[in-house]
Amino acid sequence: MRKFMARRAAVRAATVAFASTVLVGPLFAAIPASAEPVDQLAADKLPAELVQAIQRDLKMSPAEYLDRAAKAQQLRNYARDFRAERPDDFAGAWMGADGKPVLAVTSLDAAQIVAADGYQTRLAPISADNLEGSVDQLNSWITSLPREISGAINSVAIDFLNSQLVLSVANTPAGHLLNLPTLIANIKVVLSPDSGGPVERRPMGGDTYISAPTSLNDSSLQSVDVCSFGFNSVDAAGNALNISAGHCNPNIGKSNQAAEVYLPNIRNLTASPPLGSFVRSQLGGGNALDYSVIKLNDTAVRAGMDQPSVRGANGTTLTITGTADPITGAPICKSGQSSTFTCGFVVADRVETQLFTSEGQSKTVRGFASSACTLGGDSGGAIVSGTLALGITSGSNAADAPNCNEANTQLAQYGGTATLGIPVRAILADIDANSGGALGSGIQVRTSPKTN
Repeated sequence: MRKFMARRAAVRAATVAFASTVLVGPLFAAIPASAEPVDQLAADKLPAELVQAIQRDLKMSPAEYLDRAAKAQQLRNYARDFRAERPDDFAGAWMGADGKPVLAVTSLDAAQIVAADGYQTRLAPISADNLEGSVDQLNSWITSLPREISGAINSVAIDFLNSQLVLSVANTPAGHLLNLPTLIANIKVVLSPDSGGPVERRPMGGDTYISAPTSLNDSSLQSVDVCSFGFNSVDAAGNALNISAGHCNPNIGKSNQAAEVYLPNIRNLTASPPLGSFVRSQLGGGNALDYSVIKLNDTAVRAGMDQPSVRGANGTTLTITGTADPITGAPICKSGQSSTFTCGFVVADRVETQLFTSEGQSKTVRGFASSACTLGGDSGGAIVSGTLALGITSGSNAADAPNCNEANTQLAQYGGTATLGIPVRAILADIDANSGGALGSGIQVRTSPKTN
């Protein structure tokens, strides 16, 4: 959805390259036995349209896609525990282009431990903690700039593979005039296309909803917002909910954030049936998230939106089997009302971008970058790795493209399409923490059919 006066979360992904020293441990055909199992559907259970997207965009079979997604989550779990025990030694983790898991460390002692556990290792000069501290410093500097200057900065990403930050700057005169702070080392600057133009607001088929700040029958209404449903969820009280993007709520930031959500009736928008309403929306803030919670009504529930499925191309559905965390190199696929199923890889598992609201307020949004093509109207749509819920779409550098073929052609010189996703586990934790024991308390993504 196009909601902001400035660009919508344009991201430029860090290139996956292998220039540092790699220490190779025992190369097992499978992930070490100590890794936690990951539940995935069988390859023959995937919808045909998703299989086509996997083969087209990832150049791999459905079985390879599911296997690599599972290995990525097992690496994520191992990296999480390793970092907790040895924070000064941990310098990042990713899936290599060959599908093998790699963990970067800052000492030979740590490298020997990782290699003994069955992973490839790489020596890096800077720990992950220090890189993330540099991101915080850089973002503090960006927020202090005048809007006409900070608006030229698309995003800041951590490139763990090369132990550096990647600053994406619009290829404009303002972008060329930026003077980076000297206190932050290891910054790579890349030029990306200027922010996209307006997105045509027209409802399409697939997992689409529309919303407006007032009733659709309001004669003063100028436009409606078009977004995509994300993950069907349920809280401890049994409320049927859906997680989508926060910026899709037309009343976000107002004293009363409530806004109805409708299934678009293309021939007569005012006759569009309501499916629910926004009950919580977040954009920026302490956790720098972009998400909304939609409470679904009986119409939506009867349509199956309280089930563990993601609606994609031509009404096909993918069953969700669990949740996951982003890790660089993991294969992902996304659904959305404009581009339907498209696939790619996580190219940076921490990206931050400054967004400007229509009132001119600057908001920092944090998520992960992927190479999946995302078009205007896909905001809020589900991102999966294998059959695990990974995140929801926040923005893209291809928001104004008419289709993914044209987007891939136009953006090839800038590294291809890039999408900003918001991690679903971070969203769930934030909703639960701010629920006060009321609606949203104990929220979980549905991973098993509702029985009643």
